[in-house]
Amino acid sequence: MESTQAASLAELVTCHRCPRLVEWRERVGREKRAAYRGWEYWAKPVPGFGDPDAKILIFGLAPGAHGSNRTGRPFTGDASGDFLYPALYRAGLANQPLSRHRGDGLELYGVYITAAVRCAPPANQPLPEEIRSCSSWTELELSLLRQVRVYLALGRIAHDALLTHHRLRKAAYPFAHGLEHDLGGRVLLSSYHVSRQNTNTGKLTAPMFDAVLERAKALAGLSSEKG
Repeated sequence: MESTQAASLAELVTCHRCPRLVEWRERVGREKRAAYRGWEYWAKPVPGFGDPDAKILIFGLAPGAHGSNRTGRPFTGDASGDFLYPALYRAGLANQPLSRHRGDGLELYGVYITAAVRCAPPANQPLPEEIRSCSSWTELELSLLRQVRVYLALGRIAHDALLTHHRLRKAAYPFAHGLEHDLGGRVLLSSYHVSRQNTNTGKLTAPMFDAVLERAKALAGLSSEKG
């Protein structure tokens, strides 16, 4: 499976389907942020990352312009990752609390992370047609994760994209922090997004997110395991 997954993700990083996203991700990679002048930005679609036998899928919105778009790994190198990965470490789902770059030795246990859109969007706001365009990559990635029991959606857009993937009516499966829905063999569990806006304002706190992760572990049958 790992060789199939690697081949699929190699194809993903060459994607040029959405002209607006291609232009933005590459422009950010050229212009850079002053703090990262010495970096060679990834500036391509960001593939998923984690355990290929994961039982929990963490599903985000899109790469950050100077985070994942810079480092090439989900939630790596920005404030969202600085909130997410320590939480995974506390939950026993990661071997270290920090995620800085692709070669930093980070490993995930029982968890795989990807997003509804795999290219950084302007103002962190992908267009509906860009989400639809990226849905075939969602279908591909999720088809390779055969052990997944729990989807942990970070935010409403991620929640809705997973419902669309399963061809389910959004009105029948509302979004709310901590709410879960049985999708028939898999559970959709939702959380507020781990964005700086949510964590700095207290809309999402570390204890709130820790509780959601513990629930995800219980639903996935990971409660008594280290990962």
